[in-house]
Amino acid sequence: QVQLVESGGGLVQPGGSLRLSCAASGFTFSSYVMRWYRQAPGKERELVASITSAGGSTNYADSVKGRFIISRDNTKNTQYLQMNSLKPEDTAVYYCNAERTSYGRKYDYWGQGTQVTVSS
Repeated sequence: QVQLVESGGGLVQPGGSLRLSCAASGFTFSSYVMRWYRQAPGKERELVASITSAGGSTNYADSVKGRFIISRDNTKNTQYLQMNSLKPEDTAVYYCNAERTSYGRKYDYWGQGTQVTVSS
């Protein structure tokens, strides 16, 4: 069955770094656009970063541009989010998302989320 499993979250001090991973299985990973979303307490889920299926193009939310880097390894069915210069406002649950549209049908998968807490 389809699985997206995030890892790498935790507690980090402001200015620190974390690398999130999302291991995918049960679908053709290399055919999907991959995204990272986050949701802070009391706030709506927001898109953080996205990467095209072959990894040739990336996009970032303005709030993380220049600090976060999204990448993927299609040989390992894994995507990553390198988070640098972390701020308290980056505290949230981070979710991995895979999406593909084929012949008018949308395939949309989510991970269970990993908590990132930025605090001194």
